[in-house]
Amino acid sequence: MSDHGYETGRLNLPFVGVSTFAKRQLATDWSQINADVAVLGAPFDFGTQWRAGARFGPRGIREASTLFSFGHSGAYDHEDDITYLNENVKIVDIGDADIIHTDTKKSHKNIEDGVRSILSAGALPVVLGGDHSVNIPCVNAFSNYGPIHILQIDAHLDFVDIRHGVKYGHGNPMRRAAEKSYVTGLTQVGIRNVSSTAKEGYDSAKAMNSDILSVRQTRKIGPKKLVGRIPKDAKVYVTIDIDAFCPSIAPGTGTPSHGGFLYYDVLEILQYLAKQNKVVGIDLVEVAPDYDHSGSTTILAAQLLLNFLGFIFHNQK
Repeated sequence: MSDHGYETGRLNLPFVGVSTFAKRQLATDWSQINADVAVLGAPFDFGTQWRAGARFGPRGIREASTLFSFGHSGAYDHEDDITYLNENVKIVDIGDADIIHTDTKKSHKNIEDGVRSILSAGALPVVLGGDHSVNIPCVNAFSNYGPIHILQIDAHLDFVDIRHGVKYGHGNPMRRAAEKSYVTGLTQVGIRNVSSTAKEGYDSAKAMNSDILSVRQTRKIGPKKLVGRIPKDAKVYVTIDIDAFCPSIAPGTGTPSHGGFLYYDVLEILQYLAKQNKVVGIDLVEVAPDYDHSGSTTILAAQLLLNFLGFIFHNQK
C-alpha cells in the first residue's frame, strides 16, 4: 500500500464491488439525504414511441461510471489546472424510483417524490433516465423552487401537446414544462432534421418563450454565445437527451438522429453554463444500453455528468 495520504483503505478498482454512481455511497433512506449531489435512477420507458430499452439506462450509466472512480483525491484536469470533484463534494446514490409497469401516473409520481426528497435536503438532483417523459415529474418537483429556466440538449423538440390522447409521453415534456408558471423560458439546443414535433409545435414553443437552435446554428455561434442567450440571473435546470449526440458516438438510444453533437460541443456548453448560471437540477435520458454493445453510450453519459458536476461545484466555490 502506498504511503500517499489519499491512497488508504481498499484499492477498490472499477470492476470490483457494487455499481453505484461513480461508486459513491448508497443512501436509500430518502428522509436522511446528506449530500451536495443525490443521484436518482428513473428506469421508466413506457413513454417511447418506437424502440424501448431506456429502463436499463440508469443501471448502464452507473456501471459505466465506475470507470471514473479511481483514486480518492478528485479529478485533476491539466488543461484547466483544476482538481474537480475533490473530497469537499459529497455525492450519494439514492437508488431508483419504484416503477409500476404500465402505470405512467404512479411511476411518474414516484420519480417526483424522489426529486422532491433531494430538493428538500438541499442537494442537487441528478436523475438518470429512462425515456424523456421522466423530465415531467422532475420539473413538477420544482413547483416550490422556481423560477427556473430550462436548457434542453436534444435532437427533438419534444413539444407535442396531445397526440392520440397522450400527454405524458417522451414527445411531451417540454410542452408540459413550458406550461408551468415557474418555468420562465426554454433554450432548446441540437434540434434537427426530421423531428417528432410538427410546425405548430415549433410555433407554440416560440410563443411560449423558447429559443430553438440546431446543431449547425449552435456550432456557428459557439458555446459561449449560446450560453449568453440564457438570462444571466436565471436558475437553470438542464435536461440532456443522449440522442442530441451523433449516433456514431452514442448509438445506444431509442431514436437516433444523425448530424448530432460530438462530445466537446456539449461539454463546453455545460462548462460555460456553470460559470454563468446556478444549475439547480439535471436529468440525462434516453440511454438504452442494449443498442450499443460497445458501451460507448453509457460511458459518454457518465463522463459528461461527472465533468459537468465538477464544473458546477468548482464555480459554486
